Amino acid sequence: MAKRERVMRMSVEQPLWRALTAYRVLTMLYAVGLFATAYDEFARPWVAVGYFAVLCGWTLATLPRVANAARCTKPFLAADLTIAVTGILLTTVADAHERVQAGGPTLPSIWTAGSVLAFAIKGGWRWAALASSLVAVANLVERGSPARDTVHNVILVCIASVAIGYVVEVARASERTLARALEIEAATRERERLARDIHDSVLQVLAMVQRRGAVIGGEAAELGRMAGEQEVALRTLVSGGLVPVSRVSEDAAEGALVRAVEEETEPGGPVDLRALLAPYAGALVSLAEPGAPVPLAPAAAREVAAAVGAALDNVRRHAGADARAWILVEDEPDEVIVTVRDDGPGIPEGRLVQAEGEGRLGVALSIRGRLRDLGGSAELISVPGQGTEVELKVPKDVTDPRGKAEQR
Repeated sequence: MAKRERVMRMSVEQPLWRALTAYRVLTMLYAVGLFATAYDEFARPWVAVGYFAVLCGWTLATLPRVANAARCTKPFLAADLTIAVTGILLTTVADAHERVQAGGPTLPSIWTAGSVLAFAIKGGWRWAALASSLVAVANLVERGSPARDTVHNVILVCIASVAIGYVVEVARASERTLARALEIEAATRERERLARDIHDSVLQVLAMVQRRGAVIGGEAAELGRMAGEQEVALRTLVSGGLVPVSRVSEDAAEGALVRAVEEETEPGGPVDLRALLAPYAGALVSLAEPGAPVPLAPAAAREVAAAVGAALDNVRRHAGADARAWILVEDEPDEVIVTVRDDGPGIPEGRLVQAEGEGRLGVALSIRGRLRDLGGSAELISVPGQGTEVELKVPKDVTDPRGKAEQR
């Protein structure tokens, strides 16, 4: 089936940039409004008018710069902070001395906090601490003395920016961890899918060559021995697998990237499960099915049929070539139940756990793994001397492992 690469981009940081963009515009309007309401009280209002012309032009022109971390460069941050600090220092030139000493607002007012927050979101708490320290010095110089309200405002801006910077750093680390976990999960699912396919084909053939070679003897025995070695090596590779290193976006604001290869969803409607199970019926395998079609999504029907095939392979391998098997298909309102039963000697207690430890993943992956990925279940009941029964349950509305739903 065709494959495609699914790319997931995760970022808890991007909303902060959008909020900062809105904050800068709103605080710019607020600062202009404060100046307009107290215009007559300024000693040199033309200085303030000139500064606000620069502030408004800069804020509106640089809105794209605060859209994400990639565009918010170090030179931009330095220029932005310079405008904020300059506005604070120009307050003593433009405003009356009495208003300054009485604790009147600086020209940029709370717009300055947006500049400091940009440092915090871009570089974390250390950058935030540096920017807030420069703003604190400018405020103390503007006021002339460490007045109570000035110190209060400085500490508030410092604590808020450092806290936000720290939260951003934690969020980035969490994104990378989550991206790695999702990529490991995707790689594990792909490895299990490959393991099922290999178990249903290559490993079965290698095991048969090994057994037949040992029976025939001579050169065939050597060929069988080599096939056995390759079977062990392949089982080890399949059960171990490789997990690639996760990749992170060059733009930190866009978050971590997770790439996973997944199967394309097939077009078309449901298929009749009975048609896929019919080829398994034979002299030693009896198939009991409903008289009406048993519709399932194409991918789900194939996986159930493959799980039934794996169960019948186990019957032939462990119960003997003459063992009989019965397949029972039940079409329930919300799920489909397929039962595979044989009259073999059964499975000794603890044998399945031992098989998984040896890399023999027929039951673990070819049967249980398939049903688990479909949101169903596989139960194995075996009593020594009384055969083995495998019950497969799959919901009608199959939940796709990639987060979609294949509706019937």
